[in-house]
Amino acid sequence: MASNTDAAKPPLPEQQQKVPGKTTEMNPKPDHGEESYRGSGRLEGKKAIITGADSGIGRAVAIAFAREGADVLISYLCEDEDAQETARWVEQAGRKAILVRGDISHAAHCRAIADKAAEEFGRIDILVNNAAHQMTFEALEDIPEEEWDKTFATNIHAMFYLAKAALPHMGEGSAIINTTSINADTPKPTLLPYATTKGAIQNFTGGLAQLLGSKGIRVNCVAPGPVWTPLIPSTMPPEQVKEFGKNTPLGRPAQPKELAPAYVMLATDEASYVSGATIAVTGGRPLI
Repeated sequence: MASNTDAAKPPLPEQQQKVPGKTTEMNPKPDHGEESYRGSGRLEGKKAIITGADSGIGRAVAIAFAREGADVLISYLCEDEDAQETARWVEQAGRKAILVRGDISHAAHCRAIADKAAEEFGRIDILVNNAAHQMTFEALEDIPEEEWDKTFATNIHAMFYLAKAALPHMGEGSAIINTTSINADTPKPTLLPYATTKGAIQNFTGGLAQLLGSKGIRVNCVAPGPVWTPLIPSTMPPEQVKEFGKNTPLGRPAQPKELAPAYVMLATDEASYVSGATIAVTGGRPLI
């Protein structure tokens, strides 16, 4: 019998959703660790912001953080049903969940997120910049200028806005974790705007780690390979969805729950000397 990590092994059912996609409409349903993740108090009492925490990697990280003892602010664009489901799992773990809806491509909203976290939690210990936008384009001339601008505003500008807004509320020992991608190293041409931002995120992470080191704040990034999230059926054509993740040595995409342990490790005090690093979670595709 296949394990639940193999549940999304290609060939997948051809499917298409409207952006930004819904977890409930995915076939098969992603596994965020709802029934499997076991915490051990590694983030006891920590206060975290996670963007894009309504679904996918963000939801898996929120569940893991809560079960490790952290309160979580769930930042999301407009997917109310998905975000409320994430909040339910956080609260079921006995932790506080704060929902903040809105577009992180706007600096004012990023400041509002940081202010809300500081108001509700008193401080910010962990900032996970995870939310992202992508669309598929077969040719350069097909990419609208507005799409290029939107991808950069959501994927990299927001990380700058949020880091700057959160910094006054972060103390020594705090951590910033950014989601980059295997596309930072091996860019997929049909994801040109997205892949370009992911390279920028990796560079931003390395520079920020050096800038904040004197404050005792660590900055790292996680580079996922293919992960089975609503982003995939809502931004890729059905024929690509069908074979999604097949090109990895493991022959499948990750379940979101398989990403969460990397974020937990980088957020813990045990990772006190890890900063400026990229943690690859790619199913065997190397980042060199």
